[in-house]
Amino acid sequence: MNAPVRLAARGFGGRAAGPHLVITGGVHGDEFEPMVALRRLMERPELTELRGRLTLVPVVNEAALARGSRVAEDGLDLARTCPGRADGTITERTAYALAELIRSADYYIDLHTGGTALMAWPLAGYMLHDNRRVLEAQRAMARAFNLPVVWGTDARLEGRSLSVARDAGVPAIYTEYEGGGRCSAAGVAAYVEGCLNVMSLLGMIERPQPPSRVVHFCEDPRPGAGHMQVQNPAPADGCFESFVELGQFVEVGQPLGVVTDPLGADRHVVASGQRGYVLVLRTLPAVRRGEALAVILEPPG
Repeated sequence: MNAPVRLAARGFGGRAAGPHLVITGGVHGDEFEPMVALRRLMERPELTELRGRLTLVPVVNEAALARGSRVAEDGLDLARTCPGRADGTITERTAYALAELIRSADYYIDLHTGGTALMAWPLAGYMLHDNRRVLEAQRAMARAFNLPVVWGTDARLEGRSLSVARDAGVPAIYTEYEGGGRCSAAGVAAYVEGCLNVMSLLGMIERPQPPSRVVHFCEDPRPGAGHMQVQNPAPADGCFESFVELGQFVEVGQPLGVVTDPLGADRHVVASGQRGYVLVLRTLPAVRRGEALAVILEPPG
């Protein structure tokens, strides 16, 4: 039988009454800002006077990080494998351990980036939970995290960390901040501040809420909304050259970029299938047919 995965976690607080907040990073091994941000958060003096409990896991998917890859050696996407299996592959066992931790929480935050292949406009997202108490808590957490975009989406998506939280009735948000294979200082700082903001909202620390930086608030209950791997797929293998930027407003049919063969003779212009703001953009030029090139945030109305 395969050995169980034990997540490398650090806990704080527990002396004064309050909620249990779990924050994770590194669900994908190529998303670096969350890993650094949670290590920085461990050093913050606010954590010495904590009400409730805080559990931080900077790197959930250690097997993927060891490969410098989004996924571990079994090729499974951890963010599509939850709640996993106790006796499965390395990713399934990691998902099982993560699910157990999430179920122990009163609130949950999962930090992400676009990894090595994508860039994401900074956002805080959540599932449109059918429990009003959970949904309102998630909205408040997402706004408090204080990134430019707040995005509520389809609650029926499976395999995610937030799917586990949904089923357990745990209010949960996820975040995205740029990516592109880098570890930006701005992203690390924004994640540390965002986590502290949510901790203040939950009454775990004393900290004034800063002025809101939220620019777009969008809730989209349509089936599949929030699935970042399906919009505007590459029509062929090749090299992708983008014509747009993160945050840019595009119309239906507007060219997002072009996929070409090595000599540029075989060209496939990719037109946007949606009207809205460029939320996620492929930055790794090498693409395979069917891989998503852009996600568009479609404003209500």
